[in-house]
Amino acid sequence: MSLIGHDDAWREWRAAMAGERMHHAWMLVGPKGTGKGLFARAAAAELVAQAGVPQPPFDHHPDILIPEHPPENKEETKKRDDGQAYKRKRSIPVDEVRALQHRLVTRPTLGPRRAVIFDPADDLEKSASNALLKSLEEPPVGTFFLLVTHRPARLLPTIRSRCRILRFPALTDAEMNRIVAQETPQADSATRAAAIAAAQGSPGAALDFVDQDLGALHRIMQQLVAEGDAQFTLRGELAAQIGARPTRERIQATLDLARAVLAGNLRGMSAAQQARVVDVHAALAQLTAEAPTANFEPGLLAMEIGGLLASAAMPRETA
Repeated sequence: MSLIGHDDAWREWRAAMAGERMHHAWMLVGPKGTGKGLFARAAAAELVAQAGVPQPPFDHHPDILIPEHPPENKEETKKRDDGQAYKRKRSIPVDEVRALQHRLVTRPTLGPRRAVIFDPADDLEKSASNALLKSLEEPPVGTFFLLVTHRPARLLPTIRSRCRILRFPALTDAEMNRIVAQETPQADSATRAAAIAAAQGSPGAALDFVDQDLGALHRIMQQLVAEGDAQFTLRGELAAQIGARPTRERIQATLDLARAVLAGNLRGMSAAQQARVVDVHAALAQLTAEAPTANFEPGLLAMEIGGLLASAAMPRETA
């Protein structure tokens, strides 16, 4: 994915690199999917590059360190060691940070600088965060930390206070359209439009949503908000489009799209409708928060989403 919308971040980063004393810890803050991780890797490559010294590929650069989510158990560890696909832990444990710190006692290999990327730093376990804090308080000479975060409030206040913030705002619709059109030339305009609406300024999310083919869902949801659904016909269509056995990713995309459709229709609504939409949006947000762990029955979920959207148009219908 192209690094569109990062001009301000690059200007700030390169100005710091050109200065006499570059800050040792950076927090890359913004919505998930705005390219913060890609930026961190490209910025790290610039940071460690040494004039006249050949640079190895990024994934094998000795001066760019990225602690990973390890295998979730011994069985998955064996799969990794055998070169098979394996499941990772959801968090970055303290052992990963301590192993990293052992490497930081040596000097960088190819030049005077080393970069450490946590992507995302949101996934650090509490003990891992405490261990990282020690490195941020007494950074090794030549070592710079880049902490990618979608939810900075999850990081320790003491970690946040030691970082310089680099912000990555949500992209405009024009920027989103440019990326989606460039990366998914096979998609039709309706699919792209729905993906952009659902992604709310996150190109990474939009590209994922293109795979979900949200065009038909988008049309039905727009009708629900505009017309209601007194005969339950549209809710039936919505259920058919979601599918009998949707993946968690499709359920998440559907919920995100429903919230985006509501937000996109606010401007043309009366004050009374807007008040209803606020309540509907809150209910959809609650469903979205529950989705990663709940075992929703697809048909009932479709009826719930459809009923909520319809209630924005028809006061007599309740969620």
